[in-house]
Amino acid sequence: MKIIVIGLGNFGHALAISLTETGNEVIAIDKQMEKINLLKDQVSHAICMDSTNELAYNAVPLKDADKVVVAIGENEGAAIITTAIVKKLSDVKIISRALSPIHDTVLEAMGVHSIIHPEQDSAKRLTKQINFKSTLENYQLDNNFTISEVKAKKAFFGKTLKELDTTNKFQLTLITIIREREKHNILGKKQIIKESIGRVTSETLVLENDVLVVYGNNKDIENYCIGQEEYDLRNKNI
Repeated sequence: MKIIVIGLGNFGHALAISLTETGNEVIAIDKQMEKINLLKDQVSHAICMDSTNELAYNAVPLKDADKVVVAIGENEGAAIITTAIVKKLSDVKIISRALSPIHDTVLEAMGVHSIIHPEQDSAKRLTKQINFKSTLENYQLDNNFTISEVKAKKAFFGKTLKELDTTNKFQLTLITIIREREKHNILGKKQIIKESIGRVTSETLVLENDVLVVYGNNKDIENYCIGQEEYDLRNKNI
């Protein structure tokens, strides 16, 4: 996709690089030349301009873009004006960063439905990870359900998914397994990498060090993790 990122603070800078690394054509915009210089060699195009100046958009291919991300995080007024100008000049899908509840309200009134809160969302993810001590990573779908990476219990090793029946025993649906494997670089040096094994079947075996990617109710994931923590603690004390 062709994506325009406006505002190259910490969030916008990281987002522009991440989008580029995942195969997108990124046009990065900021009014500070030093921020443009930091990023210009890492994205498709970098433009130094004042995004609150409507005339400046003559140099921006808005109509060819798939999405515009307004990532401005220091000036709420500039963020709102920028969003308004982009919305006026094109029908492109806008993803806008909100800096306050009032900012949220203004964006909603403007018809911007993709509103993000990077700091708040990041804090929630970290809180979730801290609360679920035995989970490795989480993607919260809503207030009740989460996709989580959890360590396979020792009792699972060498057993098939049919034997384990995690759906009935733990009320968790197994999506896939992340497994360690050896890989050698061009110099022949051995590396251990982790990758998904893809679609699992009832005959898939669970191995030592496997990470299970599961979907379920937050309480059920927490119960699984509490059981794992107690098991780890007992073995640590032996």
